[in-house]
Amino acid sequence: MYLASEPIKQIAQSRGYVPDEKIVMSGLPIRYDFAVQADAIGDRTTDQGKAHQAKVREQLNIDTNKRMILVMGGGEGVGSLSDIVNELYAKLRTQGVDATICVVCGRNDKLKADLETRCWDTVVSQSLQSYETLKSRIFTQILSRHAHRSRRIQLALDRAAAKSAKGYDIADIPGNVDVIPLGFVKNMAEYMVAADVLVSKAGPGTIAEAAAVGLPVMVTSYLPGQEAGNVDVVLNGGFGDFCSDPETIALELACWLQDPQLLDVMSKKAMKVGNPHAAEHIAMDIGKTLQEQLSRYR
Repeated sequence: MYLASEPIKQIAQSRGYVPDEKIVMSGLPIRYDFAVQADAIGDRTTDQGKAHQAKVREQLNIDTNKRMILVMGGGEGVGSLSDIVNELYAKLRTQGVDATICVVCGRNDKLKADLETRCWDTVVSQSLQSYETLKSRIFTQILSRHAHRSRRIQLALDRAAAKSAKGYDIADIPGNVDVIPLGFVKNMAEYMVAADVLVSKAGPGTIAEAAAVGLPVMVTSYLPGQEAGNVDVVLNGGFGDFCSDPETIALELACWLQDPQLLDVMSKKAMKVGNPHAAEHIAMDIGKTLQEQLSRYR
């Protein structure tokens, strides 16, 4: 039995009574191009990793001097994707964070066209009005002690809230923010390497792919039951957080992007969870087992 995580192993043992010798901790099998990119980038916090990330960004025509956020909503580009992008743009701009927001719209051509023609000045103006009204509630929500949120992330949020309380959360110089709408993306491994943060629903494959290349994750939603455990993988692993409110998501990500040390810590923790060569290891193990069985009948 090939398993992806320790919690699943515990369930297999307690409910299915599967013995240790029948269990292989392989990780979730993902596409081969993630293994290639994981080997190429190595540790993205090192000079080698940063150089590879810059190279991939150049290939994708993404500014190498800005932070990059990759926003996904599944192949159909569904969910509150539009609202999340609006809040990200507004909060990064008002807090003086230079960033590129790449939005994977999938087959949602209407959303892609809308993002390409959206008036971003209006988005900022509307967000500022609601932010001043809801500021207290939002930061209370951010500061709520999540049972599984990592201590390092919580400390960063505490500092952001203290800064806001003193009125220092609006920058004198607006951030230079670009929004790049994408259609259906086939080279996802390259985009995850280029990104500094992933914003996505809690799909198991997506989280495994992000962890494989050391990418911090903000989980925005999950399907009850089948995806709930994937949120715990991110939270317990310390390489991300969960939030469903677009404005709160944007505020927390603005905090992350202004804390390079936090991003480095989260990236290293993601790498500990990632298994970029899981598919290869599973195939090799099955082949080895098959050879052993065949040799008995020769």
